[in-house]
Amino acid sequence: MGFIKSSLFISLDGVIEAPETWHFPYFDDQMGAVVGGLMNEAEATLLGRHTYEGFASYWPDADPADPMTEAMNGARKYVVSDTLTEATWRNSSLVTGDVAAELASLKADTRLGTTGSATLVRWMLEQGLVDELHLLVHPIVVGHGAKLFADGGTVPLKLLSSTTFEATGVVHLVYGNADAPKEQPASPAAS
Repeated sequence: MGFIKSSLFISLDGVIEAPETWHFPYFDDQMGAVVGGLMNEAEATLLGRHTYEGFASYWPDADPADPMTEAMNGARKYVVSDTLTEATWRNSSLVTGDVAAELASLKADTRLGTTGSATLVRWMLEQGLVDELHLLVHPIVVGHGAKLFADGGTVPLKLLSSTTFEATGVVHLVYGNADAPKEQPASPAAS
C-alpha cells in the first residue's frame, strides 16, 4: 500500500518560501536523518510545477560526485501541472486532468513523498490526500514570504508525533488527517 508524505521547512510565523535563506543554520545530523529517512521511504517524488522547474534547472547539471545528484536525477518524479506540456527531466511524468483521482490511484500502490511544492501540498491537504504532513518548525520569525496555510479553508489535522531537536530547537511535527470536530449542541442552560 502506498502513501503521500509531505515535508516542509517552516518558520514560526508560517513562512515556507525561500528556506535556503534562513534554514541552513538549523540543519544538523538529526534533521538530516529525518529528511533522509523520508526520502528513503518514498518510491517516487511528487512535485508542483514551480519546484519541478527549479529542481530541473539545477540537478541535471549538478556535481556528479555529490551522491544527492544521482539520487535526485534517478528518482521517479510525478509533476502536477495544468500548464506544462512535457516534463523533460529524467524519470519525470506529468499528472494532469482529474489530479485528485490520479493521485489517489498513484498512492494506492506507490509510496510518494513531496519536497517543497507548498501550493500542491496545500491543495492535497484540502483534498484529504496527504497521509502525513511533516513540518520542521524552525525557531525563527522570517517576517515575509509565502506561507503554507492561506486565509480561508479549514483542514483538520491530528498530531501523530512531535520531536524537539535539542541542539537547534527545531520541532519536527507529524500530522495526519482528522475528522472535523463535531459541532456541539448548545447547552440547554444557554437557551
